[in-house]
Parts: sequence; structure tokens; C-alpha cells
Amino acid sequence: MTTAPNPTLLALTEAGVSVWLDDLDRHRIDSGQLAEMIRTDSVRGVTTNPTIFDKAISAGAEAYAEQLQALARAGADTDSIIRALTTDDVRSACDVFAPVFEASGAEDGRVSIEVDPRLAHDTAATIEQARQLWSIVDRPNALIKIPATPEGLPSITEVIGSGISVNVTLIFSVDRYRAVVDAFTAGLTLARDRGHDLSTIRSVASFFISRIDTEVDGRLKSIGSPEASALLGQAAIATGRLVWGAHLQSLASETWHGLAGDGASPQRPLWASTGVKDPAMPATRYVDELVVDGCVNTMPESTLRAVASSDATPVDTVTGTEEASLRTWRELESLGISQADVSATLEREGVAKFIDSWEQLRTTVATAAKEA
Repeated sequence: MTTAPNPTLLALTEAGVSVWLDDLDRHRIDSGQLAEMIRTDSVRGVTTNPTIFDKAISAGAEAYAEQLQALARAGADTDSIIRALTTDDVRSACDVFAPVFEASGAEDGRVSIEVDPRLAHDTAATIEQARQLWSIVDRPNALIKIPATPEGLPSITEVIGSGISVNVTLIFSVDRYRAVVDAFTAGLTLARDRGHDLSTIRSVASFFISRIDTEVDGRLKSIGSPEASALLGQAAIATGRLVWGAHLQSLASETWHGLAGDGASPQRPLWASTGVKDPAMPATRYVDELVVDGCVNTMPESTLRAVASSDATPVDTVTGTEEASLRTWRELESLGISQADVSATLEREGVAKFIDSWEQLRTTVATAAKEA
């Protein structure tokens, strides 16, 4: 007997928010749990990162043991083993999501896999590895994750220009988001000029929400004034809402109208890092406050379960908020908190954290390979 869909998550979907899961492991795939989440939790896609894969391989060693042993005995090095394990999981997850992909007209049913974060400042190497990952996974509903660093922006253009769908990651400011949109539209133009079918190319722009509040609130607490205290927990939502305004502006441009006329689909803003870091905040804050038709929200399972347990009715909480969001940042700037500096700090730390996670994944796999 099939369990009925969770009403809150279904209502969120019907409000135009595409619910994705920020987690993946082989047990979820092989046990049928992932397929069940599609049916009962309205999950329409998956995002991954090195931390997720490290946790999956560490906690689910048995599920990976046979393949890992075979690769190790065949003489594969650590990075080759990682690539085989992770691309196999992503390919399998893409197959699970194939019905969603088809039913949504290729919009959803997407599974993301990340380029080695050590390449975040190497344009050419990022392009090369993105093409390799796309070829290895070999599924039309994959997304290749590329960071929105200055060096990553031309990679995004070239990879999209090659007909490859991209998840742009590590976005922390409105200005960088606008640069990502420019890279995306330049990539579509390049793809069109090269003869690619634009209707087959999709992209999301992953804006990291909770990390902004963590950084800004730390600065506000250091200031310690009543004015600073009144702004705690406001920066991330305000920035996300301004990103949505920039998204709408991009869709109104003549450049976009021309690309849309040639079959292109918009690059959807994706709210990432939506698990709250401050226990004083409601667990569903970064979902409830960013509801708008046409976005994606990728949630860790704890956040997904909190939303599922809520009896709140999802309503648009973004449209019409631009002036209030601008005012929030004017007040933050008046206290000496620069959005540009916050963004630069978070990007630098984000790349470093992803590299640390990648190195931890390499250690986990290397250790397991030695024991094979």
C-alpha cells in the first residue's frame, strides 16, 4: 500500500517550490528509500557534496565494500576510486528520478555531482573535469556543480556552451549572483551558436542561505548595540529575496527573451544550506521565508522532516519584499557590515571547507582501500 504524500510538502510543491534532498547514499538508493521519498515527501531532486559522500561511505561501508575492494585490487588510485563510487551513486539516483524528470519536462528529477573543489580557482581544469563527469554519469538529468568563484564563472559559460547542465554553487551575494546569470546566458548563447538544442540544457544557481546569517550575526553580536541586536537573523532572508528580484530582472531582459524564444529554460534560484545553524531559530525558517513560485529548496533530511511535521500552509513570502530587504542591508551597512566583505569571507571559507571535506573523503577512501 502506497503512503499518501505528506500534505505540507505537497502544498509547498504546489506553491511552486521544488523540494530537493541535500543528501545521498547507496543505501537510500538500493533499499528503495529514495524512491519512497519521491512518492511520500514530494522530493524532486538531490544535491551532493564531498561531505555527503564522505558520510555515506563512512557510515555505509558495507554497501560500498565489494566495489571498493574490486577497485583497490585492480590498482585504482584514491581519486579514481572516489570518482567510480560517486558517479555510480549519482547515475543510479538519476535512474530513480527518471520518471520525475520525464513528468516535469526535464525541469526536475535532477541529481548534482561536484567538480573536485581543489579546482575552484582553475578554469581550464574545471571545464575538463565537468565534461568528464558529464560523460561518466551519462544521464540527461545530471547536474555538474561548479563554484561561482571568479575563475569558475568562465568555466560555467564554457560548460553550458558545451550543452551540459550545471548547478552553480557557493553563491553568497546579489552581485555574484548577477555575474552567474551573465555566465549562464553567455553559455546559452555559445551553445546556440554551436548548434546545441537549448531545451536540453538546465541550470540552477545555488545561493547559500544559513551561512550568511552565521557570518553576519557573529559580527552583529560583536557590535552588541540595540540596533545590531534588532538585525539578528535578518541578513540571509533579505539577501535571498534580493536574489529573487535580480532573477526576475534577468527574465525581463531582451537577451533572455531571445534565448527563451530559441527554447531556453530559466536558471532557477536554488536555496541551499537551509538547515538552521542557530537553535533559537525555527527549524523551517529558511523554507517558510523563501516560498516563491519557480525556486528550488534543497534541504537536509532534518529540515525536510521539520517541514513535513509542520501544519503551516505555504504562501508566497518573497514577492513584494524588495524594499524591506534593501532597507535591511542599508541598516547593516550603516553598522559597518559590508555585503561585499561578508560575501568574500564566505566564499573563501566555503572553498576551504569543501577542500577540507574532499581531503577527508580521500582519507576515508584511502583507508578503506588499504583494508580491502
